[in-house]
Amino acid sequence: MATESIQLSGLTRRLVDEGVIEVEKALKATEQAQTNSIPLVSYLVRNGLVDARTIATSAANEFGIPLMDLSAFDLESAPRDLVKEQLIRRHNALPLVRRGIRLFVAVSDPTNLQALDEIKFHTGVNTEPVLVEEDKLAALIEQFLSQTEDDGLGDLDGGDLDDLDLDVFEETADNDDENVANATDDTPIVRFVNKMLLDAIRTGASDIHFEPYERSYRVRFRTDGILHVVSTPPQNLGKRLAARLKVMSEMDISERRMPQDGRIKMKLSKTRAIDFRVNTLPTLWGEKVVLRVLDPASAKMGIEALGFEDNQKALLTECLHRPQGMILVTGPTGSGKTVSLYTSLNILNTQERNIATAEDPVEINLDGINQVNVNHRVGLDFSTALRSFLRQDPDVVMVGEVRDLETAEIAIKAAQTGHMVLSTLHTNSAPETLTRLKNMGVPSFNLATSVNLIIAQRLARRLCIECRMAVDLPQEVLLEAGFTDTDIKTGFEIFEANDSGCSKCNSGYKGRIGIYEVVKITPELSRIIMEDGNALDIALQTKKHGFNDLRRSGLIKVMQGITSLAEANRVTTGH
Repeated sequence: MATESIQLSGLTRRLVDEGVIEVEKALKATEQAQTNSIPLVSYLVRNGLVDARTIATSAANEFGIPLMDLSAFDLESAPRDLVKEQLIRRHNALPLVRRGIRLFVAVSDPTNLQALDEIKFHTGVNTEPVLVEEDKLAALIEQFLSQTEDDGLGDLDGGDLDDLDLDVFEETADNDDENVANATDDTPIVRFVNKMLLDAIRTGASDIHFEPYERSYRVRFRTDGILHVVSTPPQNLGKRLAARLKVMSEMDISERRMPQDGRIKMKLSKTRAIDFRVNTLPTLWGEKVVLRVLDPASAKMGIEALGFEDNQKALLTECLHRPQGMILVTGPTGSGKTVSLYTSLNILNTQERNIATAEDPVEINLDGINQVNVNHRVGLDFSTALRSFLRQDPDVVMVGEVRDLETAEIAIKAAQTGHMVLSTLHTNSAPETLTRLKNMGVPSFNLATSVNLIIAQRLARRLCIECRMAVDLPQEVLLEAGFTDTDIKTGFEIFEANDSGCSKCNSGYKGRIGIYEVVKITPELSRIIMEDGNALDIALQTKKHGFNDLRRSGLIKVMQGITSLAEANRVTTGH
């Protein structure tokens, strides 16, 4: 990167104009900061080029932002688990106080608009900068992050694991590898891993991350869709933790260069067991291990618990009981598509029906349903499994995902020849699903005659009923958010999360609820599809039919007091 091509920012130019730093040094500092991917202000202060107080004063005068003295700030009032550690470190920005839908963020460089935009995107609340001195900000960030981390193995040798049975893991017994034996017999490691898995189940976590870094190691849980640190064991234990998890999931413990997949079964009682889907990934500093918690109870909780509105539930139930056709569930990874499919399969699962599924991989075992694991290494992909299903006299077929034209064509042929077909796609909305299939090469006529129903969905965090707080928003804000005059006249009450939370929740939220767009393919929609209408044409027609889109469904959950407006914004608009 040539120094001559570097442009000085408004703040740096002011420092040059005030004679605080020479233009050549400013240009070189800007180049080095960009090369090292660190904020320019951080580079200037760390390298002693400009005093932190001088930069803060100049920035306050340049941008008209109030300057705050962090030495008088009480760190206990800072919201925790709201902004990820990665964002805080990358942008050198720290959330200070949340007031309703506003989050005040301490920054030393007000020109770093990307930091504010990213924090707004991940939190779903508006961000406002508070100017502070760089050196005080860096010290406060380290103090803040150190307080959020646990000391890991402090109580590893003592402390019981309550009344749950620890003899719960199904392991291979005939592996003589010395490393395996050491990993299995290392009691503190065994107890720690058991504790992490049990804690994840207790807290309702969906994923567990064991992550090695150069100078640290951390364990994170994804609870209600948000990752947070639960433990920071010593970094030198990383290999033994990975080895223990690989033994439990029956992986090759000597293979550390390639990713591996496995499963763990935890028996909590004679009637209840939890499965963990395990994946290892070789990283720069060791093997990262991620476990997906698979609770069979989540597939049997019933359609009433998923979050469908009454009219949406009626549409789904009616289409499920048709003798043939296709139901598509769409949404990004982690939006609850699998639970929706399993719930639908449970409704259809009777002795009179032959049901077969092709999944990648099978997440939850369902009695009475023939489940097949896709295995690309031996040529068993979705299309191959689907062809075989059609020779097995099926009534209902579930395909984990429609990824290519071949799979789509076989699934549509099955839907047209007397079979009920369920599947998923990765699209953002119901209208986009139809255009995606057309772009794959599926003829419009086949789409119009085979697809019965499309469900687009997201998962939003539920507000904790015990500590949620009512908030009074102006009518202009409500209208801008998408509420109608009719909505406002009903006099609904809006609640927001209590950042500090209570003993029964996580930062004001507890559990998640589905937000859905359910579109039934009507004769009018079929006509638009066969006329090659685009996603906008389809969306306009669905609105005429009264089918709520994702945004409207999210606002209904807000009016019902189930979730907050900030959370609805996060999952339906990405802001």
